[in-house]
Amino acid sequence: MSEQSLPRDAHPEYADTLPEYAERVLDVAERIPPGRVMTYGDVAEWLEEGGPRQVGRVMALYGSPVPWWRVVRADGVLLLGHELEALNRYRAEGTPLKEASRAAEGHLPRLDMRRARWDGDDRAEGHT
Repeated sequence: MSEQSLPRDAHPEYADTLPEYAERVLDVAERIPPGRVMTYGDVAEWLEEGGPRQVGRVMALYGSPVPWWRVVRADGVLLLGHELEALNRYRAEGTPLKEASRAAEGHLPRLDMRRARWDGDDRAEGHT
């Protein structure tokens, strides 16, 4: 998707300056269905470019207009500093969670990656 093909309401604050790779990462984040997640590495693999760190950097810099809570760490730990907001969104969407043990710091649940992980199975429908 080129900058010219971005919908006018998608990422308006970055529409003129969004790097092509960032645009592609954000497009993948928008495709992830409610209640499902992809890891940073999954997104990079799906794009066949970059790696988890590059995807994480894009999400940190540009991810606020997209469902950022659906791009996650591979271990299912909630995003540091955004745990409660993400948890509220996961619960609202029905994202599978593993309840935290009493020994877990902060007693926050983790994502149940086995059940929540999405493989991007609509790849044939519109992925370029």
